[in-house]
Amino acid sequence: MIKDRQTKESERPVTRDVKVFSTIAVQSALEALVPQFETANGCRLEITWNTAPALVKRLQGGETADVLILNRAGMDAMMRDGRVLAGSEVTLASSATALAVKAGAPRPDISTPQALTRTLLEARAISYSDPAAGGASGIYFAKLVERLGIAAEINAKTKYPPPAGLCADLLVSGEVELAVQQKPELLQVRGIEILGLLPGDLHMVTVFVACVEASSAEPATGKALIDFLRSPASMAVFRAKGLDTP
Repeated sequence: MIKDRQTKESERPVTRDVKVFSTIAVQSALEALVPQFETANGCRLEITWNTAPALVKRLQGGETADVLILNRAGMDAMMRDGRVLAGSEVTLASSATALAVKAGAPRPDISTPQALTRTLLEARAISYSDPAAGGASGIYFAKLVERLGIAAEINAKTKYPPPAGLCADLLVSGEVELAVQQKPELLQVRGIEILGLLPGDLHMVTVFVACVEASSAEPATGKALIDFLRSPASMAVFRAKGLDTP
């Protein structure tokens, strides 16, 4: 009996922990895919979500992970620091910055830069990612309102979400009338409608890249995860969550 119990225990699959640092822009897609990968590979993904700049800061401060999913700028910083396992870097997806309103609310015109400017000035309150937190859309939008010459008016009525938070939550609560963030981040919140992308030459796309970290203790599993995320079935999930794929 004791021998049988020992045999059964020895036959149980060993669960390995694989640490992932990932930008929140791909969170909705990854959360839908993680259970399938964990079951098929006998591992558990320990995922830390944040903006890419915040994750890079933690990595440069001494933290480590097995797999990194960052924006292009963040990955370039990791490459300069020698943190990317050679040959493991791949492009996963890209995302445009979009605007949203609460479901059922009037849909103001943002079809041209001039119309967007009017809509931003007329909105009671606006939410976009705090540039100080490092999110790509927040940094870009802060520079954009300066470029449009309306920074003082817009920032006076801006409400920032919590760090690594979702701007569209403030739409649902009624705190703001417009939310600006990466499209897949907006789509994570129910009860909102995408108004559209930034118009004309104001359009901005962020590219998201994955790699195995050079110091990973699980490089084979990390590469398997990236291959899984690049599979046709996984790419379909990325697109369903509002991301564009290669």
